[in-house]
Amino acid sequence: MYEFVLGFFLILAPVYADSIPDYEKPFAPIFTDKPVYSWTDKIIISINAPSWNSSPNQIDSIGESESHPIKISSGENSLKPYRLTETNSNSGIFSGEIILTGFLHDVDGDGSFDTNPKTFGNGPTNGFLESDVNDFISISFEFADGIILVESIPVNWNHGTIKFSKDTFLSNDLIDVRIIDPDLNLNPEMIDTVNIEVFSSSDAGGLSITAIETSERSGNFISTFSLSENISSGNRLYAIPGDTIIAKYDDHTLPKPFSKSDSQYVETVANVDYSTSSINRIEISSIFLSDGFGNPIVSLSPNTQMQIVGTIENQINYDQEFIYFLQIKNSDGVIVSLSWIQGKLSPNQILEVSQSWIPTNSENYILETYVWNSLNGLNPLSHSTSTLINIQ
Repeated sequence: MYEFVLGFFLILAPVYADSIPDYEKPFAPIFTDKPVYSWTDKIIISINAPSWNSSPNQIDSIGESESHPIKISSGENSLKPYRLTETNSNSGIFSGEIILTGFLHDVDGDGSFDTNPKTFGNGPTNGFLESDVNDFISISFEFADGIILVESIPVNWNHGTIKFSKDTFLSNDLIDVRIIDPDLNLNPEMIDTVNIEVFSSSDAGGLSITAIETSERSGNFISTFSLSENISSGNRLYAIPGDTIIAKYDDHTLPKPFSKSDSQYVETVANVDYSTSSINRIEISSIFLSDGFGNPIVSLSPNTQMQIVGTIENQINYDQEFIYFLQIKNSDGVIVSLSWIQGKLSPNQILEVSQSWIPTNSENYILETYVWNSLNGLNPLSHSTSTLINIQ
């Protein structure tokens, strides 16, 4: 009789062992997809509870019964019971999600609330839970009678950041600016937007552009704009080479030690440079020699005054300050004359430049011309020219 009962138990044990929890060894770790959440985030929950895989050929669920409930709470708000469902028919892993809905708060500083706090739902994916800043979300599961497993996850606000994609942009570049601020992900199931103010040294008023979230839960926002040569309009900001451009937004979700009512501008800075390289901004022509009336000089002789004439052309669509240098060397390579003309070229302007010189000796001379931006910067704006002349 004893052997018969033992044999009967060995036959039935595999059938019923997984249908009830193991009271002696409770194993149901609770996992979330992030270690920390923002106030309007989505929380994806998993509970590894193989003892509750009662039907290996069916999708099981846990947490919906009053005797072994799952409770998800934040402060005075809670969802109980809350059902999680098995990821597949024999996994023993149960999952679900809730969306944090925060509290009433003006996120963008326009005087109206941007959140819709609410608490309702019974799982596995229809839960909404109000949450506060510097809060904790508690997830508990009564694994067995009197055995309750608990996991707690913090909810915080974050310092947002804003950054241009480069430190320097050319005047014809498209300009990307990015905000990373999880607190602005107000709806984790939709693409959110953020307003950014951009302005330049030439346009302090600037304009407002919209940054769009890269995905529903990213808290990562990107906007693209371009530069204008005259006025700011639409997504085009008036800025000229040499300007500084600034992008900023007002962060109304600051972490401790700030309070809920505090806000702070977060900004980033970049520079604007010419789209044409420095050496190609001015085109310089070969020189020619003339008398005081502008007539070409055919015969060159010592102690005769002549005009050394050339032209320079602005190759960019902006005003360009310049210094035009004329340097003359004798046959020994010694500089015998150095003179310059300083001025400003309008966009695409062509200017004739002329300097007088009286050679003193009969020999070969080299006439060199250079165009730089200033006496201080000494950045070349064109390729130099060199002309050999013979004074007889």
